[in-house]
Amino acid sequence: MRVLLRGDVEGVGRRGDIVDVSDGYARNFLFPTGRALKATAGIEGQAGSMRRARDLRSALDEEAAKTQADALSGVMITIAARAGSTGRLFGSVTAVEIAEAVAAQKGIELDRESIALAEPIKAVGLVEVPVRLFGDLSVNVSVEVTASD
Repeated sequence: MRVLLRGDVEGVGRRGDIVDVSDGYARNFLFPTGRALKATAGIEGQAGSMRRARDLRSALDEEAAKTQADALSGVMITIAARAGSTGRLFGSVTAVEIAEAVAAQKGIELDRESIALAEPIKAVGLVEVPVRLFGDLSVNVSVEVTASD
């Protein structure tokens, strides 16, 4: 069945794309959740305008991400956490805490999903944390975890 995607669907397509999907997938998932419409002749024009809006928004998002990348390159963020005498933290530093520290120290709002932290930081020290901003654009932020009392 040919459908027009009203939003990005992972593994299927992006907003404004006309794609072929199985009938069951369209009836049971795409149509009930409002993510797609059945592709008809009249919808072809709508698809073009959706793609143009998507491309414009994508270009604006990419430009904003480049500005953020310039502001974040070479940045050192310091986070104080409780630690034992061996340097091991009581708990851990997560992506949420890193995002909050970047917002507090540099005034740059980051989404926690954009911080590509493989696992939470559990020791005092300096860690390079990759931040995915847009598509393939990413920047490393230095996070220094210090012991506090």
